[in-house]
Amino acid sequence: MYNLQLQKTAHISCYDINASVILMSARLSAKQYQSIAAFRHQLRRFLAFSEAAASAVGLPAQQHQALLAIAGHHGGEPPSVGSIAEQLIIAPQTAAELVKRMVDAGLLMKATSLVDRRRQDLELTPRAKSLLGSLTEVHLDELRKLRSGLESASAFFAEV
Repeated sequence: MYNLQLQKTAHISCYDINASVILMSARLSAKQYQSIAAFRHQLRRFLAFSEAAASAVGLPAQQHQALLAIAGHHGGEPPSVGSIAEQLIIAPQTAAELVKRMVDAGLLMKATSLVDRRRQDLELTPRAKSLLGSLTEVHLDELRKLRSGLESASAFFAEV
């Protein structure tokens, strides 16, 4: 069937898409297009819900995503501006500004790394942990509601 692989990159533009993808579209059935459209619709529904839920507690969506990225960070070193940039797929300078706003808002603490003094390690404040905990609960409830729609919409991927 299809053997599409994307390079690990922070930014993907329309120019990065191989022309063969366009040619393959002629081989997709109406049912496959319907499945892809349904899947994308479910993703958009969840993202719209997520933005509204974050806004309801006074957080911009990007700050909520950053809190989640920090809380879910794995690896040998603490999360940093660089790891936020990577997780949110934003430029490092954008991540640095985001972190500054979050520190100013009392959501993050940052400290100079003991391993690399050029690096700033990030940690959630108790307030951020509380906000993230309540947001995560409502997000999990919403995912449970969307589960059957996501599963049926993703049936396309079993065919690929």
